[in-house]
Amino acid sequence: MHKLLFIIIASFALLAPQGAHAERIRDLGSFQGLRANQLTGYGVVVGLQGTGDDNFEYLTEAMRGISGRLGLQLPPGVSPGLRNAAAVIVTAELPPFAKPGQRIDITVSTLGRAKSLRGGALILTSLVGADGQVYAMAQGNVAVGGLGVSGRDGSQLTVNVPTVGRIADGASVERAVATGFDREGRLRYNLHQADFLTASRVRDAVNRSFPGSATIVDGVTLEFVLPFGNNERSAMLAQIEMIDIVPAPQAARVIVNSRTGTVVINQAVRLQPAAISHGKLTIRIDEAPQVVQPAPLSDGVTAVEESSVISVEDQSSNVIAMPGAASLSEIVDALNLLGVGASDLVVILEALKQAGALQAEMVIL
Repeated sequence: MHKLLFIIIASFALLAPQGAHAERIRDLGSFQGLRANQLTGYGVVVGLQGTGDDNFEYLTEAMRGISGRLGLQLPPGVSPGLRNAAAVIVTAELPPFAKPGQRIDITVSTLGRAKSLRGGALILTSLVGADGQVYAMAQGNVAVGGLGVSGRDGSQLTVNVPTVGRIADGASVERAVATGFDREGRLRYNLHQADFLTASRVRDAVNRSFPGSATIVDGVTLEFVLPFGNNERSAMLAQIEMIDIVPAPQAARVIVNSRTGTVVINQAVRLQPAAISHGKLTIRIDEAPQVVQPAPLSDGVTAVEESSVISVEDQSSNVIAMPGAASLSEIVDALNLLGVGASDLVVILEALKQAGALQAEMVIL
């Protein structure tokens, strides 16, 4: 009796609708101003095994500047062969609240004709922000995950990308970015995806913990009133980030990659009953050239006579009644009734959308 009761309860549990998944506020958006900043610099990698830029003009000028800083002046008109050096672009992200002396990772990419950065070392390079100010200094040995080799006969073998490398903790922060966190009385929070329902739920959840502190600016942005003092502000934001809310249901959307034929359908898509007939026209051309010999004792020459056979095959199909579908599994079963490939499925989905039978937004990549 107890076993039968357990089976019945388990069956009702499986049939009951599953609740929406709650997510933390920190995963749904980010605070305005508290973000990473991009840094860029131009530098030179030395110590390469003959895989550098050789006489690349920009590299030669850079080496003149570097040698000048070290007290070595190259004679005018001299263009040194620099097969062991390469001109590179250095990029990095400066995290929010980064302070002078902290280390950040950098990426080094070749700018000219260098074949590989394996075994090279980056010479001291300044990294600047969008405002032109220097925020970090980079230097160190480049770690390359790719491999490129070539033979004397011109054959080449490349594994991954040997012209891009990274230096872990390769840059030292020299200047901090002002965020205004310790001065502003209000802080804005931006959702990753615009949605008024999600914004309303975030506002209500924050106001339950901190009454009157959250207001909606628009479908993306909310504004929080912060208390005075960095300790109080940090504690408040830490609690806000960990609040769980149920975001608004996603809009019905079908993503189609026309180049690869990939089709992705989310669970909000719905299908209305429709009748579909999909045929395929195949045109085949067979070439069968024939060699024609001239008659004996004639002045003719051997010639090739072209012979082409063109055939057309029309694979017509019967009309298929596609039932309505309200869940993702039902939609998959309904589409599988057609028995078509990915490219044909894209055409059918677009036609269903035009006919009003597909309740979803079509996104073509």
